[in-house]
Amino acid sequence: MKTIGNILWFVFGGFLSGLSWLLAGLLCCITIIGIPLGRQCFKFASLSFWPFGKEIVYGGGAPSTLANIVWILVCGLLMSLENLLFGFIWCITIVGIPFGKQFFKIARLALMPFGARVV
Repeated sequence: MKTIGNILWFVFGGFLSGLSWLLAGLLCCITIIGIPLGRQCFKFASLSFWPFGKEIVYGGGAPSTLANIVWILVCGLLMSLENLLFGFIWCITIVGIPFGKQFFKIARLALMPFGARVV
């Protein structure tokens, strides 16, 4: 079931969400200071392309919190709002609720990517 969900996800919105993560990663890698932000974006782009069957575990300490604050100011807020909007649109129909839930999962990740890992 997760394979079918991932294929449908990729076709109906996951491709755009994954491209957002890749674009943010490329933009962050322009500067030397932004390379850690860009590496994190590339790591979560694969999750955004194929999210079904994967969970996100949050943890970290003070360095993760500081990096998340910088991230929110640079890219995180816009990416989170994008995924929230897609999530609300998908949740309008009963059939789209699983896709909306995945968009909400990625929206939370877009706010706090540092200290998070995919399981």
